[in-house]
Amino acid sequence: MTLAQRLRAALEDGHKRTDIALVDRRDPRIQGEIALAPAAVLVAITDRPEPGLILTERATTLRKHAGQIAFPGGRVDDGDADEIAGALREAQEEIALSPDQVQVVGISDRYSTFTGFDIVPVLGVIPPDLPLRAQESEVADWFELPLAYALDPANRMRREAEFAGVTRHYYEIFWEGRRIWGITAAILTNLSRRLGHDRPAV
Repeated sequence: MTLAQRLRAALEDGHKRTDIALVDRRDPRIQGEIALAPAAVLVAITDRPEPGLILTERATTLRKHAGQIAFPGGRVDDGDADEIAGALREAQEEIALSPDQVQVVGISDRYSTFTGFDIVPVLGVIPPDLPLRAQESEVADWFELPLAYALDPANRMRREAEFAGVTRHYYEIFWEGRRIWGITAAILTNLSRRLGHDRPAV
C-alpha cells in the first residue's frame, strides 16, 4: 500500500466514526452567525519512510497572523474550481509547489475562523526534497517536520487564555523552537483524531 492509499483509507475510516472528540470546528470567539468566505489549506505530506509535513512561517509584514506558523493556503478565488483547486493554487503561489506534484488524498474537518473564513484542509502527498521556495511577500520561510511528531498527542499542549472576558482554550505544539498554535494546531488535532493517532479528549 502506498502512503497516499494508507492515508486515504485512514481518513475515510475516521470520517465514518462518530466517537471522535474533535476540538471546536469554529473559533470560540465567534458569537452567533457570521459571514464566512471559502478558504483552503494544503496539508502537504512528504512521501518518505518517515513522512514529513510541510508548514510555512508567515511574513512579519502581513496584516493578519504575521509571523505565525501556517499551512500553505488562503482564500478560494472565484476562478478556482473548488477548495482543492484553491489549496493547490495557494501552495504554488506561496512555496512554488507545482499542483502536478501533489497526489490529493482527501479533505479533513473544516474550521471557521474569527476573521471570517471557512477553511477546508486538503491532504496531499508530495515527493520528498522538492525545490520549494518561499514567496517573500507572504512567506518568510518553510520547513518540514516529522508527521508522526505533529500528530502525536504527547507533543500537544492544551492552553487557555482570556479574551473579551471569556476563557479560550487552544493547543500549541513546539518543534525546534517553532510554535505551532491556533488554527494550525486545531486542524492538526482534528486530523490526528481522524487518522486514529489520538486518544479521546478528557
